[in-house]
Amino acid sequence: MTHEAGWAHAPGALRGPAWLREPADVNALVPQLWSSSAHKTEAGDLVVGGLPVADLVAEHNTPAYVLDEDDFRSRARAFRDAFAGVDVYYAGKAFLCTAVARWVAEEGLFLDVCSPGELSVALRAGVDPARIGYHGNNKTVAELRRAVALGVGRVIVDSFDEIERIAMVAADTGTTARVMVRVTAGVEAHTHEYIATAHEDQKFGFSIAAGDAFEAARRIAAAPGVELLGLHSHIGSQIFDTAGFEVAARRLLALHARIGAELGVVLPEMDLGGGFGIAYTTQDDPKAPALLAEQIVAIVDHECRALGIERPHLSIEPGRAIVGPSMCTVYTVGTVKQVTLDAGAVRTYVSVDGGMSDNIRTALYDADYSATLAGRRSDAPPILTRVVGKHCEAGDIVVRDEFLPADIAPGDLVAVPGTGAYCRSMASNYNHALRPPVIAVKDGEARVLVRRETEDDLFATDLG
Repeated sequence: MTHEAGWAHAPGALRGPAWLREPADVNALVPQLWSSSAHKTEAGDLVVGGLPVADLVAEHNTPAYVLDEDDFRSRARAFRDAFAGVDVYYAGKAFLCTAVARWVAEEGLFLDVCSPGELSVALRAGVDPARIGYHGNNKTVAELRRAVALGVGRVIVDSFDEIERIAMVAADTGTTARVMVRVTAGVEAHTHEYIATAHEDQKFGFSIAAGDAFEAARRIAAAPGVELLGLHSHIGSQIFDTAGFEVAARRLLALHARIGAELGVVLPEMDLGGGFGIAYTTQDDPKAPALLAEQIVAIVDHECRALGIERPHLSIEPGRAIVGPSMCTVYTVGTVKQVTLDAGAVRTYVSVDGGMSDNIRTALYDADYSATLAGRRSDAPPILTRVVGKHCEAGDIVVRDEFLPADIAPGDLVAVPGTGAYCRSMASNYNHALRPPVIAVKDGEARVLVRRETEDDLFATDLG
């Protein structure tokens, strides 16, 4: 399949997406896709946190999530410093374990949780409950009772049923529940429909347009023992353009001003969400935290001036933007198969020892990822491949289209960057797979944060 004009001009060649370009050097990394310490040696070994991943694999096997601790901390500080005077909430749902929750607290960030389990991890890590926000569209009375008793900094209410529940909890316990109203701003974020959360037809929040958000604020303001802190918006995830925040801020602040004028309640806070995007492939171009901060604060200040109101205390939620680029997943190649398609085109399938059980996002969201040969240098030309998993599922795809060396072979290591967010968190035991470990690397040393599951873990809940 060679041609003087390049591989794509050869008879029967497959052509990947328009944005994917054949690399000049198939061994090179694209820096923006990886954690800051990631690089390759002359021999082609991928090094993260000062540790060759081949050495890590020799001790811990594959698949494995590799978390660059210094990179994680530096991204957390970058958002904290860029948004000075604004509370920055780390998204526990992106990835959370005890060590990471501790890092979040040590770097001066707040923490969002959305389940009893995430709350328990935060408490185990010693996170101050006053610096925790509790999300969720269907919180039980037991969850609310626990959150209020612990003194969680804010509960983001999501329904009229929940308002009744939290008012009851406050009355029963004689404590004050601090709440924010989750608002649907009617913004169509440019992202996958499953992670766009501010349009009208979805399960989260109270609609501004329908009047539900104002009514929610009215009911909360009238409820004894419930303190209304402000409005909360989240337009979606993997967002690159701040235009959506401009529309959301205008609508939120108009509601904020109306609540002050008609209910006589001055709301001290406002959360504009975030869900900032990261680079999974060369088509992604995320903004730096400093630029995001400059643009978002300017939007809020402009709208406040137009309404003649004081700017409320702001909080934001970067989402995947902190942990996403800090982690990669390392696999071992098991088989390489060339499949002839219609018109003589050939697809090269590279099967690895993980798959949709450790990264469901490609199958669930049609997400794009990148990959690189991680344990050696190759002098072979690049070929277009599809990296797939080992599960009994045709949709078990890890990387839909990627250039890898033509001599890719069983036993090679392949690493996929940008797997810090929603990969380990959404991992499963599909086909009774054992979930991989999370291994932190720093200064040439590895430390297991979450151990690899064993068959004993599978049998622990199987009562026979």
